[in-house]
Parts: sequence; structure tokens; C-alpha cells
Amino acid sequence: MQTTEKTLEQWREMLDPEQYRVCRLAGTERPFTGKYNTVKTTGIYHCICCDAALFDSHAKFDSGCGWPSFYEPIGEQAVVEVRDTTHGMIRTEVRCASCNAHLGHVFPDGPPPTGLRYCINSVCLQLVTSEGERV
Repeated sequence: MQTTEKTLEQWREMLDPEQYRVCRLAGTERPFTGKYNTVKTTGIYHCICCDAALFDSHAKFDSGCGWPSFYEPIGEQAVVEVRDTTHGMIRTEVRCASCNAHLGHVFPDGPPPTGLRYCINSVCLQLVTSEGERV
């Protein structure tokens, strides 16, 4: 897999302030505020930083947590998982395998077939519909 490497300054110039804060500084958008939280449009969710395909809309489900949730990434190579011990918690962070952007976290309380809930910040994603439209 080809990786995208840029300096923080290059990312800052490319992304809007919220995208930069969440994707490059491991921030989190407020729950129930992201544009993809309730979207049911068919397509593929891509990384806002490098355009790598991350999640298929068929794996999206309404978890009620306030962020878009998926039960699996689009492929085994799409994301990487990293132990996260910030904020006094032990969680598993999800990052884009191509550019290392922070996407969110994965939890073991999702639906079948995986039992996982990839809780992803909308600001980190770009939905490309089945018709090729970016929304």
C-alpha cells in the first residue's frame, strides 16, 4: 500500500481547522454533529486526507452513539489499530493505513457478523456515492 507522508504544516495548509484538529491531532468532533451520522446513502467512505477507501456503506449501522459506525473496514489493509491510553481510558484507536490520520476508535460492542463498532468522526470522511458523486 502506498503511504502519504506530509509535514504537519502541509496538512494544516490542506485541511480545514476542524479536519486538522481531528485527523492530525487526534481530536474528536462533538457527538450528533457530524454530517454522516445519519446518512444512509450507498457508497464508499474515503479518508478526507488521502482519499484512501476506508468503509463501505453496507457495513454502516445506527449505533446511537452520535458518530457514524461501521462493523468492519472495507478491507484488512484499510485501517490500522493502535492502543490508546489517553484521557484515563484504554481504547483502540483507528487510523488510516495510508496516511496515519486519526479516524476514531473501535469497540467490541457492534452487531454481527464482526461484533465490532468502528466509531468514526464524520470530519475524517468523504462519501463517494455509487454514482461517483462526492457528498
